[in-house]
Amino acid sequence: MTVALMWEAKAAPGRGVELLEWARARELPYAPLRRELLHAPQDRVLVITWWDAPYDADLPELPTPPPDLIARPPHRWRFESVAAK
Repeated sequence: MTVALMWEAKAAPGRGVELLEWARARELPYAPLRRELLHAPQDRVLVITWWDAPYDADLPELPTPPPDLIARPPHRWRFESVAAK
């Protein structure tokens, strides 16, 4: 089964580039199958990691950035891959 972990944070005003670089520099204890870093308007940063693991597996996630770098705590979601029709 493939599990995708999504981590999304909104940067504090004027700190979008710093939040993006902070997320890019975070290393996980072990590598996912794939890792993607995205940026959106309003200085939002999204990191998606894909894992070959059960849905409820204990998987490493990005931590919460320093408080001065974010406008709110990160949102986290977990999804499992399903067959497309």
